[in-house]
Amino acid sequence: MGLESLIVFLIIGAIAGWLAGLIVTGFGFGLLGNIVVGIVGAFVAGFLFPLIGFGLGGGIIAAIIHATIGAVILLFLIKLVKRV
Repeated sequence: MGLESLIVFLIIGAIAGWLAGLIVTGFGFGLLGNIVVGIVGAFVAGFLFPLIGFGLGGGIIAAIIHATIGAVILLFLIKLVKRV
């Protein structure tokens, strides 16, 4: 992975974290925390979705959607763990 790819990955994760923070209402870690969750969610989505055969195609928009779904899943899991 080159430096440019890493920067794009981080930007996509940041956008996904921000979107996930808007989607998962009533819970979040603030702007910076949600950005970190988005980056982690992007890693999760990048690992899990190809394994289960889920894909929306290529491109930046598809990458943002994948990362947002991963971040939303991660926020829901964190929300469930914090409630217990």
